[in-house]
Order: sequence, then structure tokens, then C-alpha cells
Amino acid sequence: MKRFTALFMTIALVFACAGCGSKGGSADAADVKSEGVMTYEEYVAAALDSQVVVETYVQAKQSWWDNKATVYTQDKDGAYFLYEMACSEEDYGKLTPGTKIKVTGYKSEWAGEVEIVDATFEIEDGNYVAAAEDASAWLGTDDLIKHQNEFVAFKGLTVEASKDADGNDVAFLYSWDGSGQEGDDLYFNASLNGQTYTFTIESYLCDSTTDVYAAVKALNIGDKIDMEGFLYWYEGVNPHITSVTVK
Repeated sequence: MKRFTALFMTIALVFACAGCGSKGGSADAADVKSEGVMTYEEYVAAALDSQVVVETYVQAKQSWWDNKATVYTQDKDGAYFLYEMACSEEDYGKLTPGTKIKVTGYKSEWAGEVEIVDATFEIEDGNYVAAAEDASAWLGTDDLIKHQNEFVAFKGLTVEASKDADGNDVAFLYSWDGSGQEGDDLYFNASLNGQTYTFTIESYLCDSTTDVYAAVKALNIGDKIDMEGFLYWYEGVNPHITSVTVK
């Protein structure tokens, strides 16, 4: 679900969907935290609303507006979603995939999504792009949330029907309730081992010009698909998908 008011939002399209496709893994030889920087384990243990300091790597950028950036990041141990981090438009252009940043902000939660808010950042030396880890076996288990915000893959799922505003079976919806239009988020259902889950094409991350947006619009009920994306949360698991392949 959106937390932005579109009327007042300026989306920076350059690099905004760097994650809208498959990624290969690369990493520094070492990922040692600087003095005063939390490990991922320490971040997880930190209380909500407490100040946190992390070093992490840009994986994809969702949006920029009013000198605020929303960014998907990850290190070798876990992922951090940075919501409306203070960022000039010039600096936003520097946040290419793999860029290492030191982030100071506050740990927060919104509708089950744990994130860092009211943050500032510094660019540091280093580079890491996470390979998608297969999360298929975690679906429907307590292990899934342990990987929140990570770049993951889902393999061998089946597209299931959604109901549009007229009650018809369709392969996807514009917006969560089917009330949207071209350019809005896409929602679609897919199942594995008898359980059905909802997936999203977040239009600020991957807009209507991207391959993944077109791929979801071309889906048919019953298609077998593989996917990649970020393990976002909204009242339960709500992956932001960046790549869909029909098998």
C-alpha cells in the first residue's frame, strides 16, 4: 500500500528500477563494520523507535521526492529498508546498485514492515550486490519474516485468479482492489504447495515502462512462473517483485 501522495510526488526515474530484472552477486572481500556501527544481529535486537547506525549497500531505489529517498539496501547478513531518508537529488543519483552507505536513523515499524526512518547517510568505499536467495521453501513458514526486505527468488509458482471489480477471474489487478488503471501498482496471486500468496509490482520501483510490469500484464491464470524481488511486508508478506519469468 502506498504511503506517498502522488500529487505531491516527484519520481526520479534514472536508476529507479535498477532492480527490475535479475541480479548477479558481487561483494567486497571483507565486510567489517566500522566503529560504532551495528551488526545486522544488533539491528534486529534493537528496540523500535531507538536510534540505529548501520552500514549497508544500495540494491534498488524506489523513489525520490522533496529531498527524501526510499531505498532497498542489504549487507551479507540481512536487509534494511530506508524510508524517506534525507537525500539531495544530486546524491540520489550517486546511489547506484552496490554503493556502500553508512546510515543513521531510527528503527520503526509500519503495518509489519520494519524500516529505518528519519535517516541521514554517508557514502563509503565498498560495493556489494546481493544475489537472489531462493525463498520458495520459506513461504508459509515462520522463517520468512527473518529475511524481511532481502532480495529473494520464488520458483515454480502457479498464477491464481484474482477477482476484478465486476467479479470476473483475472490474472492481475490494477491496485489491490482492482480500482486502479495503467501506471498503478499491479497485484497478482500465485500459489505453491496449495497455498496462495499475493505479490506486487510497486510502480514507484518498477513503473509501467519496465519489462516486469509488461510481464505481469501478460500473465494467464495457470501459468507457471519464477520471480525475483524484495521481501517487503504489509499486514503480512507483500513482496515487491522486480522480475517475472513464465516457465
